[in-house]
Amino acid sequence: MQEAQTPYQLLGEQGIRELTSAFYDIMDSLPEAAGVRAMHASDLAPMKEKLAEYLIGWMGGPPLYADKYGTVCMTTPHEHYHIGPEERDQWLLCMDKALERIGASEDLIKMLSVPMFRIADAVRNREGPSAAAANPNIIAAG
Repeated sequence: MQEAQTPYQLLGEQGIRELTSAFYDIMDSLPEAAGVRAMHASDLAPMKEKLAEYLIGWMGGPPLYADKYGTVCMTTPHEHYHIGPEERDQWLLCMDKALERIGASEDLIKMLSVPMFRIADAVRNREGPSAAAANPNIIAAG
């Protein structure tokens, strides 16, 4: 029986960086993501790096984000944005399209579906309690 693999083992660091780059390129060009895009600076390069570092650790690789920033809390950096279900769903749409763009397998897409929703919903701070309100450790890496 084959041992289950983590997303990090399936994608590797370079694959996660490609995913993150595709994610922000899609966000930058997709009209349906205009609301979530407006929450970001004009230069997306710093966010590509931060999200890549976060996802590398979150997907089972080395804790690059935690090593650099000392925490993996995602709710605090998003507090000053008004993030509701619409913005959450725009973020998820960009991630779904990015996974498609990099040629992620159906197994990987299924593996990430619920956890990615939890990340996106955990930073939601309007229109009902977020997933993080019920469980503050829901999006902790490692």
